[in-house]
Amino acid sequence: MENVVDAVRGMRDVLPEEVLRHQHILAQLNSVLVGHGYQAIDLPLLEHRDLYVRKLGEELAGKIYEFSFHGRDLVLRPEWTASVLRAYISKMSDSALPLRLRYNGPVFRYERPQRGTWRQFTQLGVECIGATAPRADAEVLGMACAGLAAADVAGYRITLGHIGIIRALLGSLGVSERTRSVLTWSLERMRARGVAAVRDALLNEIEGEREGFDTTLLDGLDDAQAEGLLLHTLRSIGVNLQFGTRPPEEIVQRLVRTMRRTDQRATIERAIAFLAELSVIRGAPVPTLVALRTLVARYELPDPGFDELQSLIDTLPLHGVSLEAVTLDFGLGRGLHYYTGMMFEIDDISGMQICGGGRYDELVTALGGKHAVPAVGFAYGVERVVLASQTAIRPQTRLVQLICEDESVYAYAVSVATQLRQSGYAVALDVREQSVNTHVRDAIRRGAVCLVVANSDQTDGTVQWRDQRDGRVLSVPACIAELEAQR
Repeated sequence: MENVVDAVRGMRDVLPEEVLRHQHILAQLNSVLVGHGYQAIDLPLLEHRDLYVRKLGEELAGKIYEFSFHGRDLVLRPEWTASVLRAYISKMSDSALPLRLRYNGPVFRYERPQRGTWRQFTQLGVECIGATAPRADAEVLGMACAGLAAADVAGYRITLGHIGIIRALLGSLGVSERTRSVLTWSLERMRARGVAAVRDALLNEIEGEREGFDTTLLDGLDDAQAEGLLLHTLRSIGVNLQFGTRPPEEIVQRLVRTMRRTDQRATIERAIAFLAELSVIRGAPVPTLVALRTLVARYELPDPGFDELQSLIDTLPLHGVSLEAVTLDFGLGRGLHYYTGMMFEIDDISGMQICGGGRYDELVTALGGKHAVPAVGFAYGVERVVLASQTAIRPQTRLVQLICEDESVYAYAVSVATQLRQSGYAVALDVREQSVNTHVRDAIRRGAVCLVVANSDQTDGTVQWRDQRDGRVLSVPACIAELEAQR
């Protein structure tokens, strides 16, 4: 049996001194978000499993804490964005846009604990719903940097990518929508493991999809006729097409495309070769954007939306973001499959990621919303921001340990404690009835001021200030003045 005194493996106990620092950093970050007009929202820790499995991506979907309870498939929240969008769709879809929301709370991911990483950690972030690129993107990224400045995090670096440009370029290369998605989210794997690993996995998957289809069945029919025939046939033999979120017509349309798919090997090989070159383009914004334009021109591809990215880069300095801190990286993937445009990560001076976010214009409809709504957001990993902060946290309220010399002065000690608390001081009143010397030693260990009530005459109005130096007798107002002077 595991030792029940130990914390759950991979989780973390946060002790009083750490809590103080954590709360201070949260206050600094929140002050920036409040100043930009973001309203607080709080949501349940438990969500339906489907909410997150659809759009998380393979890597993160494999890290969720999931379980079944009374026939319901549930998860512990692994991140906030999908939960916030669920709340927007069900309860706030008639709100004036843009809707600016901020959140703060624990999330859970089953991953290997390392520096600044635990299986339960805290995210603080924002979602700006109903605002289009590039101005909202610039505001959000600028706000993320302003929060780090308020938390006294220096020397951070911003990595900026744009998944929308990459998807547009793959579309221009003739790659199907599904293959485009697989390639898009293989960018970081390609850079880490090499081109061959991505190529082999993708081609094997496509060949497996094509196996068993006799495309001669649809010869002589256009797409509309083929889809109508196949839909009628499947319904006639009793195949149930009412499952998932897609209508039967869309399922059949995708099936026809798969059956008619010609050998895409040459197209895919060209797309992979293009991505191999694209994924290594990174550096300062201006020359990196020039390098991307050059690559696109060499492949004779149309403009994928350079103006939006250029406008974002031009706007960032207006929001206090130094372009010297920005690295443009077209191999950035982030792993979450709901991004549709700009994406970014912020690392501290040691290279530890402390913040990340991006644009997700299709997530509202993917989660069941009636209309497409543009949105952008980011989240801090609060524990990592705390580690990266250079702020030395000191208690704002000096602790006072108030001791009774004997039982006869207890009532007077309670009245003294009340006066000190009303003046803004934290007072720990003697409840152990040990010797004065023992209490003085304990107070010194805690860094507290030790006051002793020694006079049984409650009209006297004095206490003894006890430390390693002296035992001065002071009136209560004089003690308060002394404490104020030592703040």
